[in-house]
Amino acid sequence: MNTHKILVVDDESRMRKLLNDFLSANGYEIIEAEDGEKALELFAQQNDIHLIILDVMMPVLDGWSTLREIRKTSKVPVIMLTARGEERDELFGFELGVDEYISKPFSPKILVARVESLLNRCYPESNQITEVDGIVIDDIAHVVTIDGQNADLSMKEFELLKYLISNKDIALSREKILNNVWNYDYYGDSRTIDSHIKKLRKKMGKKGDHIQTIRGLGYKFE
Repeated sequence: MNTHKILVVDDESRMRKLLNDFLSANGYEIIEAEDGEKALELFAQQNDIHLIILDVMMPVLDGWSTLREIRKTSKVPVIMLTARGEERDELFGFELGVDEYISKPFSPKILVARVESLLNRCYPESNQITEVDGIVIDDIAHVVTIDGQNADLSMKEFELLKYLISNKDIALSREKILNNVWNYDYYGDSRTIDSHIKKLRKKMGKKGDHIQTIRGLGYKFE
């Protein structure tokens, strides 16, 4: 059961219900606001909101203005929702402090995966043990077990598996994997990912099938 509280801000009641249904089904506690002004009131009243999903186009106070006010006092993770898809809008959002940016329409399943990934990054202390289909990652002991058996992974294989699982159901490019697992300090061929994936799959046995190859892009844990 997740202990994170998420504030969903959207003027469309159907969209709020959709997000509430999917996120609640995954164990999150959801509170809702129909506009930016109400969102700021709720955010000021409750000090245990872990993430905000914020629509751009809203009456009373739009998403951009709401985000500006929030960023004056808080670095709470924010996922921005918008019907726009232009690059300049995305760049504008990141400049204001958006952590993730998703254009409508979107897959609720992918949105939930993005929420989980963002919370894992921002609140690692609450995610010391990760388990998916018999694969258990212990962050503290730095150990991976598969169906109860210890998996003898190298440091990079451990970090690679952890990164893939924390972004499950999201297609990741080789460059993005390198940037996050190798911490931006690797300047070799990005195909090094392929060799690490091959070794990781072999050590995982049948569970290695969870790591899917995305032709022309990279990989996805599914």
